[in-house]
Amino acid sequence: MPSPMQTAAPLSFFMTAGQASDYTGAAALLDDMPKAQWLLGDRGYDADRFRDALQAKGIQPCIPGRRSRKEPIRYDKRLYRRRSRIEIMFGRPKNWRRVATRYHRCPTAFFSAVALAATVIFWL
Repeated sequence: MPSPMQTAAPLSFFMTAGQASDYTGAAALLDDMPKAQWLLGDRGYDADRFRDALQAKGIQPCIPGRRSRKEPIRYDKRLYRRRSRIEIMFGRPKNWRRVATRYHRCPTAFFSAVALAATVIFWL
């Protein structure tokens, strides 16, 4: 029987350049997302176009606004606290040295190392 932490598994992967914003990669994966009621994200995912794309898909964003926003964004703070489970899920592959230090400089090899780590951690 899987532990509660193993229930949050990655569904798909998308690699962006290191300087790309978080919502750029998230927007690329939006079509692959299963039907969901909420999307939890940190301030890095705060963009009006990403919020609009989520709402068009019927997903309510639970993302705090960036500090530089002129008008503050309302979000469910109790629900947002559950985001720690997501952070734990992203931290688990970093226990693999090749993933944490980006041992491979070639994007294809690094992507393969991430996929292998995710497979071993979440599905085996």
